[in-house]
Amino acid sequence: MRVFVTGATGFIGSPIVKELIGAGHQVIGLARSDSSADALLAAGARVHRGDLEDPDSLRSGAANADGVIHAGFIHDFARFKEVCEVDRIAIETIGAVLEGSDRPFIITSGTALVSPGSLATEDIIPAPGTSVHPRLSEQAGDALVTKGIRVSIVRLSPSVHGAGDHGFVPMLINIAREKGVSAYLGEGLNRWTAVHRLDAAVLYRLALENASPGTRFHGVAEEGILFKDIAEVIGKQLNIPVVSKSAAEAAAHFGWFINFAGLDCPASGKITRESLNWHPSHEKLLSDMEQTDYFNS
Repeated sequence: MRVFVTGATGFIGSPIVKELIGAGHQVIGLARSDSSADALLAAGARVHRGDLEDPDSLRSGAANADGVIHAGFIHDFARFKEVCEVDRIAIETIGAVLEGSDRPFIITSGTALVSPGSLATEDIIPAPGTSVHPRLSEQAGDALVTKGIRVSIVRLSPSVHGAGDHGFVPMLINIAREKGVSAYLGEGLNRWTAVHRLDAAVLYRLALENASPGTRFHGVAEEGILFKDIAEVIGKQLNIPVVSKSAAEAAAHFGWFINFAGLDCPASGKITRESLNWHPSHEKLLSDMEQTDYFNS
């Protein structure tokens, strides 16, 4: 297939591009800058100039493709509500181009808020209006499914890890460096899930090749890592104390990140593994944190 990929030079998008090309697909990557264009050409992909805030570039990119993977997102927490709206509009824009065809459209979401406090499975779809989170990727995708568009959703773990990670784990490391302690909330028994970026890339390819309208796939290699265990690796690597914080203390310690640090969000990838024959095989999170350059910056 000719596959249009947004976020094609990002932390997750880069291995997706390589995985697709390695499997014989042609990739058309969205590029906002010259450096992104150069990276795509070096990977063997075609360059499509534009960005997520340019609907015309999204329309033309999708129009020339046999399928679309939307892996791009503007990670600007200072204007989070605004960039979530950009994401919704991007999904609707691409969907409008694909309407009336059988071309697959893979949308990115997350597992963290599917069923907080209990095991999230692929068949759980939160009721409309139950989430206060401004990112509405799944809802936008579901609306396209009602129009007959072949949308599937990949829900990623809170930690997608590997070389070049700039997500939640590096944020925790930076907070620990700044505060001089690595902290967890209460007993630290809240759970996160994780997946290596290279395993996630394989999942996106399989989802594209086997897309069925309305299906959810979970990018989950580890179903429930204790937050305390993550904090302990950080403390060990930085050679700083690992401490428990009360709710009030944790809010002061983590700042705006407390909403993520306190999440208890275990999730299963069993249905995904069985339906797609997906077998995550790369390093697990805690081991990866000790072997990759998480602590060298």
